[in-house]
Amino acid sequence: MRQAFNSKFRFTFLKQVTCIAAVVFSSASSFALPSDRSQQLSLVADRATYNDKTGVTTYTGNVVIEQGTMKLQADSIIATLNSKKEIQTITAKGQLAKFQQQMDAKKGLARGEAQTIVYNADTGIITLTGKAYLYQDGSSIRGNSLKYSMNKGDVEAQGSSSNRVQIIIPPSSSKSSPGARD
Repeated sequence: MRQAFNSKFRFTFLKQVTCIAAVVFSSASSFALPSDRSQQLSLVADRATYNDKTGVTTYTGNVVIEQGTMKLQADSIIATLNSKKEIQTITAKGQLAKFQQQMDAKKGLARGEAQTIVYNADTGIITLTGKAYLYQDGSSIRGNSLKYSMNKGDVEAQGSSSNRVQIIIPPSSSKSSPGARD
């Protein structure tokens, strides 16, 4: 009897954890390549817990979540759901939590890293805190904290007295400067 209960509990728990992982990526993937959403989702962690009453799912121990071009790596990831079982926030933490995703087929991978990465589903804002860094197509921005709006596409960067904001923009290859004999 107890074994049947444990087996049923494990199946239900696994189903819930898988659903949560799918929701985590489907909410963030709406700004990615359309093909990412149709790819299989892979979640690997040393431990996963889900609390149905609080709507909190926790993944710990070398967590790696992948779907298409999207990849998120962290020491721990906590997903909080609202009362409708929709993602409210996703928090990834680590020595450096890292993510990558191809937002546009014409551009390279967008990559980011920070000690803490928080995605707020209501606002569409990703906040990177602690050694924050974003990179795409030769351009990069680094600071103590970065806020990126997935809805507007804008970035706000903040530095500190010892860690100022640094932005690198490569020269445009499409523009040519006139020469002395042109």
